[in-house]
Amino acid sequence: MPLDYEKRDGVAYITMNNPSKANILDKKMSDDISAAWIDLWEDRDIRCAIVTGAGDRHFCAGHNLAARPDLTAEDKEYLRTQRIYWPLAGTVHGQSTGVDGRMGDHYPRVWKPVIAAVNGWAAGAGMYMVLASTDIRIASAENAKFKFGLTSQGWLGHGPGASLLIKQLRYIDAMKTLLTDEPIMADEALRIGLINEVVPHGKLMERAEEMAAKIKKMPPVAVRMMKEFVVRFGDLPTDQAWHVQNLINNLLIQTTMDGEEGRAAFNAKREPNFTGTLRRRGEPWPELSEDEAKRLDEAYRSGEF
Repeated sequence: MPLDYEKRDGVAYITMNNPSKANILDKKMSDDISAAWIDLWEDRDIRCAIVTGAGDRHFCAGHNLAARPDLTAEDKEYLRTQRIYWPLAGTVHGQSTGVDGRMGDHYPRVWKPVIAAVNGWAAGAGMYMVLASTDIRIASAENAKFKFGLTSQGWLGHGPGASLLIKQLRYIDAMKTLLTDEPIMADEALRIGLINEVVPHGKLMERAEEMAAKIKKMPPVAVRMMKEFVVRFGDLPTDQAWHVQNLINNLLIQTTMDGEEGRAAFNAKREPNFTGTLRRRGEPWPELSEDEAKRLDEAYRSGEF
């Protein structure tokens, strides 16, 4: 199997396992990863995911660019032109939507934290996956390398790599990456903010699991909503983003039990036990007497509640 997918103690592990072919995203690998994203999203017991590659040379070296053997050059040109104007229903630029209707099944964003343990080359679509689908990125000091990989072939890229780079990096760093198409070593990737940490190769998965262990202890619904808030609304003007943030916060307080658990644990000086339990809708508030309404109005205006 080109993909190893397992779940242990609240963490989903996605390992691209075809090192003899540089862990490329061929059709089988892409379909298997799409199924894994769907499964970990729908499994409420999974709170975090780690994605990595097998071996010590390649995280993922990109797509398999080989076309079907029965297609002529003219066939391929026709089909690629058709895809511009008539993409199939249920696709994003020709990719199945999978778990994410906006980014497709190759580069989805699930509303759960995803840690990249970059063990080797992340090039082309492998780099796009890091940019699109992962939130925390840890790289092997000895083996991790990054490369956009398309400009030097005369392309801007069919995937979202360029679009994501210009949002996630400083302009000058994104432009150097895109315009020179030079490889980026792990230490340089850390300097420009492409990754969070560089660790010795032998410590890579250990460090990723340490990070996952911390995330597992966090309130799962709040973590899930925080990721969606940042991705969906982070580019809004500050006052509008804050408004959405405030609405989400009120939803969390009113419809889950984790907010109460967090406050109770803090006051009791104990470790919280966040379960993501949802609240049941209750009875309406009773009508207030004039004195009670005045008392509560005074407390409301004080802000001390």
